[in-house]
Amino acid sequence: MVDILKTIKESLPKVIVDANFEGANIVLYTDDKDFLRNGENQIKEVVNKVKKRIDLRADKKILLSESETEKTIRALVPEEANITNVIFDVQRSIVVVEAKKPGLVIGKQGSILNDIKKATFWLPMVQRSPSIPSKITEKIRSVLYANNTYRRKFLHDIGKKIYNEWNPEKMDMWVRLTFLGSGRQVGRSCLLLQTPNSKVLLDCGINPAMSDGQERFPYLNIPEIGDINSIDAIILSHAHTDHGGLIPYIYKMGYRGPIYLTAPTRDIAALLALDFIGVAYKKAESPLYKGEDIKEMVRHSISLDYGEVTDIAPDIRITFYNAGHVLGSAQVHINIGNGLHNFVYSADTKYGKTRLLDAAECRFPRVESLQLEATYGGKDNILPPRRETEQVFIDLAKKTIERGGKILVPELGLGHAQESMLRVEEAIRTGELPKVPVYIDGMIWDINAIHTAYPDFLSASVRSQILQDNNPFLSDIFKRIGSPAERKEVIEGGPCIIIATSGMLVGGASVEYFLHLADNPKNLLVFGCFQGAGSLGRQIQEGKKEINLGKDHNNEVIKVALEVETLNGLSSHSGRNELMQYISRITPRPKKVIINHGEPSRCLDLASSIHRTNKIETIVPRNLETIRLK
Repeated sequence: MVDILKTIKESLPKVIVDANFEGANIVLYTDDKDFLRNGENQIKEVVNKVKKRIDLRADKKILLSESETEKTIRALVPEEANITNVIFDVQRSIVVVEAKKPGLVIGKQGSILNDIKKATFWLPMVQRSPSIPSKITEKIRSVLYANNTYRRKFLHDIGKKIYNEWNPEKMDMWVRLTFLGSGRQVGRSCLLLQTPNSKVLLDCGINPAMSDGQERFPYLNIPEIGDINSIDAIILSHAHTDHGGLIPYIYKMGYRGPIYLTAPTRDIAALLALDFIGVAYKKAESPLYKGEDIKEMVRHSISLDYGEVTDIAPDIRITFYNAGHVLGSAQVHINIGNGLHNFVYSADTKYGKTRLLDAAECRFPRVESLQLEATYGGKDNILPPRRETEQVFIDLAKKTIERGGKILVPELGLGHAQESMLRVEEAIRTGELPKVPVYIDGMIWDINAIHTAYPDFLSASVRSQILQDNNPFLSDIFKRIGSPAERKEVIEGGPCIIIATSGMLVGGASVEYFLHLADNPKNLLVFGCFQGAGSLGRQIQEGKKEINLGKDHNNEVIKVALEVETLNGLSSHSGRNELMQYISRITPRPKKVIINHGEPSRCLDLASSIHRTNKIETIVPRNLETIRLK
């Protein structure tokens, strides 16, 4: 495969002026307009020969000018498509058309895209404009497409590594998995997958419940890693900070390899990383990394859709499947050594349909070993039905409003917050709750915007609402809070519902509200997401009535008099029953299940139950333990 580009060029007429890799894909450039229009059959013959995807694009010298191309696009595309931007990736001969209604840009069976290509010779791609304006999405897309000489070279270099020859028959092939974080704990998820030929990092997060100390970060200073650029690829399952919060730091340390993730995960991970920097500055601390490091992460990102298969190393191929956890969350099916071993990194999953997302996928081509979370894996973690829990929340909220109190819902900005918004919007619209203001504080609004840019990743009902311009996130009951003055008005005002980050009351707007609402028994605090050990949220959840806020608040002591409720049935993680159902229904059945991402007792209990019920080998590794998969 070393000379695959040469082989392809020799198989085609001498009109190919350049041949490049774009990751695992191959791109040919031609300056022959006739071949560009009519060479499809010859390209197909070569594809059948080399069994690789090949794109044919125009060389820069025959491209229509950018101004004429934009004029042509706007003439060909119906006005009701509402084009919001046209972006040119000159180095790769790509034009990106952003529109509110991308289907109208594509045309019936791609007819309009074909017309654009024939008229301009640019390769047109379409992206949906968010229903809610999103500066972060705009910046990310500009990083990916502007001044792209570097990105073209980067993708080509990745391809050269992927197509590097290796002979498994001449190697003692093995597969090892080392836990650098999340072993018998929730937080700092990070696994190192190794073969004799490749090293891949699966997630690299921070423990958000820990403000400092050894338990905060994964163990990256291990001999197996050594030079950070010995890592061939990073795979990010989803954007939560406990899975991806340290990745910009890896780029700060000099890593220049690829990160594979879904497009929504890319956008949200960048947003959460920027927020992470902002929180550090608010605490008068030096941030771990800067905006430039986040930009490097985006610049080296390769986004994949669910079901899209790609090679990431000579002996590793991956496919993403829906994890049902949050927008863009993925289970990673990893095929190692041309079928030597198949490992599914499921990361965080929700094996149950929610308002926002479809249930996690449980059918794979092949599975020998599986990683499974145990956040709610203990025998006592039987989550009640979602509808039942939602009704409990509505009853509690109604009582609080009637007695003149405020409801504070600390949320993870991604996933949990959007579920809460959908639940509250329906309750007020149908009259189950009085029409009180619902205040949204923190980064939640920006994450809502990213949701509206990727409706194809959402459940059918929410996707339909967004596409029909009946966006539930834009309901007039929601009021965005963006300044201390507005926050003060909320605190001094009447009954309301406050949905604010962070979910564990570790920094973020939710802490500020808690400080002002804690001493009033009329108020209500509702925990719906997991509270990490050591977090302020966990202390309150466990019943502490006096809380020392620590050095960030001059060791001020707060009396907790407000009503506190925990509603676990609203979690975006699988509960105990869902985890057991997932294992019983997964196809094919794995030979080995590795349990992590849970408190020790929950990991051990889940492992014991899976082994007893399904007669499958289970392992519960500690951090720094290595498991041989093959």
